[in-house]
Amino acid sequence: MDDKDIDKIEPVDFDLNDSPLFSQQLAPAPKTQPSALVWIALGGLVIVALFVVFVLPTVVSEYELPLERRVDIAERSPQSVSNTGPTISPFEEAQRALQRKAAQDVLAELLEQQRLLDEKQVKSWAVDDYADALSLANIGDEYYRNQDFELARDNYANGRDALTAILASVPAAVARILIDAQNAMDAENADLASEKFELALLLDPTNSSAQIGARRASTLDEVSRLIELADEQLANNELEAARGNYRAAVNLDSYNDYAREKIDEVSARLTDLEFSRIMSSGYMLLEDGEPEAAIAAFQRAANVGVNKEQALAAIVQAENAIDNAEINRLRGLIGAAEAEERWQDAVDSYEDVLAIDANLVFAIDGRDYAAKRAQLDRLLVSAIANPERFAEDAVFQQTRDVYFTGRAIDEPGARLQQQLDRLQELLEASQVPIPIQFTSDNVTKVTLLRVGELGLFESKSLSLKPGNYVAVGKRSGYREVREEFTVGFGLTPGVVVVRCDEPVVSASRR
Repeated sequence: MDDKDIDKIEPVDFDLNDSPLFSQQLAPAPKTQPSALVWIALGGLVIVALFVVFVLPTVVSEYELPLERRVDIAERSPQSVSNTGPTISPFEEAQRALQRKAAQDVLAELLEQQRLLDEKQVKSWAVDDYADALSLANIGDEYYRNQDFELARDNYANGRDALTAILASVPAAVARILIDAQNAMDAENADLASEKFELALLLDPTNSSAQIGARRASTLDEVSRLIELADEQLANNELEAARGNYRAAVNLDSYNDYAREKIDEVSARLTDLEFSRIMSSGYMLLEDGEPEAAIAAFQRAANVGVNKEQALAAIVQAENAIDNAEINRLRGLIGAAEAEERWQDAVDSYEDVLAIDANLVFAIDGRDYAAKRAQLDRLLVSAIANPERFAEDAVFQQTRDVYFTGRAIDEPGARLQQQLDRLQELLEASQVPIPIQFTSDNVTKVTLLRVGELGLFESKSLSLKPGNYVAVGKRSGYREVREEFTVGFGLTPGVVVVRCDEPVVSASRR
């Protein structure tokens, strides 16, 4: 049995104050005579007390825990004290027993720290510090064997404190081990990385970095194989296959930054290729005169996620092509409308052009001119269609102004020329009076509106300018009559009859 097991046997301490016999002697004498059983019990206690005081210290001094015969100091050193020296007193022996107990207690604490460190495989991460701490414990053992219990206790305490310091350094050790483990991961040494991460987990089972690292190390070889294959495929421009293997690596090790970066890189290259392919198809459609289809392609390119500005610029280009084609078509319509003097159609086409591009000068100026010509055309059409209105001076003057406006136009078209010639004839004809014969009954009072009263008559002749006229006849007791007629334009009546011959029946006569 080794000396390190001494903590398993407790030393025997004795205090006279605790002795039943000693306590009995100090107690006051009873007033009554004790029984025989009491005297027998007291005798037994005296015997036990004498054994404890005189016999047990001899045994303790002769034997050392764990019950090995003590090696006397005199046997260890020639300079030891002679056996003829004074005998150790019971009090001194009791003090030594207390010192021995204190040393054993510290040793027990040291052994507990040693057990904890052994469980944490201390020799894998603090072997030198651990050896130094145990050397202090060994020195304590030497002092213990020499029964120098105070120095033994002090060295045990030093060893215990050294082991405690090692235990306190576990977080720092875990940090160092994790660095070593990561270095092993970087070097693709899966076995060493696993060993280091497992050691870190042994020291700190809740350490998330160690937990993650252990999982990563378990797949390191397969992940490295996939990445190597993907790198080769990327070098050969096999982008889809490379991205698939990089993704497989990330599925095994989601913390692999290299594989993640490569996925982004390959995805970006694939996206660029897709964008270029779509843009090329759009430009081909544009060249083939299919701008609408080209715009649809450019819009798909804009949604790819890269170079959106380029795609939008291409859309604008295609829209401009569409606009230019439409503008050219409208210009053709405008040219035809102007040549045929369909000025309102020209105005409408100019408006369509300006709806595409409001800043086109030709459309702005052309619309203004066409609008004026369209207005002139409408006035001419209206005047020619209603020449009877020329009898009114105001209408005649307005129509005359329209006529001269038309005559002031350089290079009038055939339509305008015909309109002006016809209007000229009508204006001239509107100023030549035509004789009109009126007939009445000499009792009807006749008034010619816009001309004046004709009075009572049976027959009257009057020269009137071509136009529309109204003759009103009134007669007391008879219903009023109105005769409308047109002078000129082939509508001149032979006779205008104006007479009231329909009596008005009075309500009182009924």
